[in-house]
Amino acid sequence: MSNVRSLSKKSAKVSTVARTAALATPTDLDSAKAQKVADAINRVLADTFVLYLKTKNFHWHVSGKHFRDYHLLLDEQAAAIYATVDPLAERVRKIGCQTVHSYAEILKLSGLKENEAAYVAPQDMFAELIADNKAAIASMREAHGICDEAEDIATASLLEEYVDEAEKRLWFLFETNQNRQDSAT
Repeated sequence: MSNVRSLSKKSAKVSTVARTAALATPTDLDSAKAQKVADAINRVLADTFVLYLKTKNFHWHVSGKHFRDYHLLLDEQAAAIYATVDPLAERVRKIGCQTVHSYAEILKLSGLKENEAAYVAPQDMFAELIADNKAAIASMREAHGICDEAEDIATASLLEEYVDEAEKRLWFLFETNQNRQDSAT
C-alpha cells in the first residue's frame, strides 16, 4: 500500500512539473513584468466575460415596443464582446502566463456585477450596460498602462483596438437610451 501512495505522489509531482513546464512559453518580456500584464489582462478577461453574459442576458430578456431593434443591437454587441476573449486569453499564454480558469475566478476578479433580476426595464438595461462598458474601458486603459511599463506592445495594441470597439458600443447604448420613455407594452 505504501508503494502505491509513493507512486501516486511521484505521479502527482511529475504531473505538476509537466503542467508547469507547459507554461514555459518563450518570450523576451521580463517574467515579473509579464506576470503583471497577465494579471491585468485576466481582470480585463473577467470583466469581458461578465459583460458578455449580462449583454446576452439582456438580449434574451429585453421587451417593449422597440424589442426587435434592442434585441438585435444587444446580440451584435454580445458577439463583439465575446470575440475579444480568445485573443486576450491567448496573449496571456503567449507571454508564458496562465489565464482565468473558472467562473468563480472570473467573478472574483471582475469589477462588474451580475444582474440576476427576473425583469429589467429596457431603459435600466441600457443604463447598466453604459456603466459597465465605461468600467470595462477604464479597466482596459489601466491594463494598457501596465503593458506600456512592461514594453508589451502586442498586448497594448490589442487593448487599443478593444477600447475603440467598447467606445463604439458605449456610444450606441448612450444614443439608444437618450430621451426614451419606453414602456413594456
